[in-house]
Amino acid sequence: MDDTSEPATLREKAYASFTRHLLARDLRPGQFVSQRELVAFTGLPLGAIREIVPRLEAEGLLSTIPQRGMQIAHIDISLIREAFQFRLFMEREAVALFAVNASDAEISRLRREHEEMLAQALAQTATPEMEAKAQNIDWAMHDTFISALDNEIIAKAYLVNSVKIRLIHQERFRIDGRVVPVMREHLAVIDALEKRDPQKAVEAISQHIDNARRLALQI
Repeated sequence: MDDTSEPATLREKAYASFTRHLLARDLRPGQFVSQRELVAFTGLPLGAIREIVPRLEAEGLLSTIPQRGMQIAHIDISLIREAFQFRLFMEREAVALFAVNASDAEISRLRREHEEMLAQALAQTATPEMEAKAQNIDWAMHDTFISALDNEIIAKAYLVNSVKIRLIHQERFRIDGRVVPVMREHLAVIDALEKRDPQKAVEAISQHIDNARRLALQI
């Protein structure tokens, strides 16, 4: 590796480590944190941490408060509304194109995953492991639609927003106790995909995202 690529690599590692700790709840929304504490969390040099702070601020994941230091983003009503609106705009277009362009095999895979998860949820009492698996299936389907666009600009912007969405899930509502309705909402999307009906797919994904938004907005 040449000398010019090393700083960029460290920046990316620092950013990835920060978001990983954020989603693992090692860092909590609203928490104040110092650069030195981020060094301890990430195990990366102070220089790399300093370089990612402007990016984190620009993405709304971190803010610098005069006299107090850096603060992890708050989960408030404004963030919830904006994050879900962004998600809706992106995923409506993505699912419409997926309905037209996705392979039969890819759609069949989605159906198989969701039907197996639904059957498991209906057959047994929920466990943390089962709910974690269901949550991963949930997020993976949405990520699949965006990935299929093969657009790096959209993918990067969606990734930042998905971190916010997952923080909102953690703080406001989780899939716990909701595996069955979530899988059924996803299967409604998959039904439309199988029929190659973009409009129905858009309607189903919109309903699913709106249901999540309303749950997040409940105080």
